[in-house]
Amino acid sequence: MSSRLIGVGVGPGDPELVTVKGVGALRAADVVVVPVMDTGERGRAEATVLHYVPEEKVARVVFALNERSDRERREAAWDAAGERVAGLLRDHGSVAFATIGDPNVYSTFTYLAQTVADLVPGVVVETVPGITAMQDLAARSGAVLTEGTEPLTLVPVTAGSAVLKEALAGPGTVVAYKFGRQAAEVAEVLRETGRLGDAVWGSALGLPEESVRPAAELDGSPLPYLSTLIAPPRRDGGRGGKL
Repeated sequence: MSSRLIGVGVGPGDPELVTVKGVGALRAADVVVVPVMDTGERGRAEATVLHYVPEEKVARVVFALNERSDRERREAAWDAAGERVAGLLRDHGSVAFATIGDPNVYSTFTYLAQTVADLVPGVVVETVPGITAMQDLAARSGAVLTEGTEPLTLVPVTAGSAVLKEALAGPGTVVAYKFGRQAAEVAEVLRETGRLGDAVWGSALGLPEESVRPAAELDGSPLPYLSTLIAPPRRDGGRGGKL
């Protein structure tokens, strides 16, 4: 039988937000891989997984999760991680990879799966969807992501504040990921586009250090890297006004 690599979304950090199917996939796999930075500290994915599977079943694999400037170093880390997971697949029938959020939304799993597919011919790659940070922030803050015919735009601020500004000029809700280090620029763009008043941001969702605040309180201080922003459009038409 073909070996199986399953990317499992484990949500933004609250272990209660892992789906029943996700828990089942983690428990059914022979090995559960969790990504760690080269500094070795336990990340959100690993902490969440340990609520559902024993530690001896977990394999910690180093990824250059915080490396953006040194492409050679980043790709070397991807190659090393792929080799490690390929080795696990050769020894075991199924390997699950736990990723925060969803495995098909800005996830390290994408790069891992591409690497492993080249190393393990015939490997079957599957994904189990997970709750995303924007969904969790919307629930915790009361922000409505979309109404009627509104579009929804998701922007990683690592692409630059100009990309965010262009999105905010549009008609629908804009969600910004990974904006913590550029919080001052983001606050200024929100002011320029008239989106500051109804916007909210959050970080460490579901964790003891969770913070969910109005974007109007952004004072330019750096925030955690994985901060999330929701900037809804103006909705002046009353109930059903966006239909």
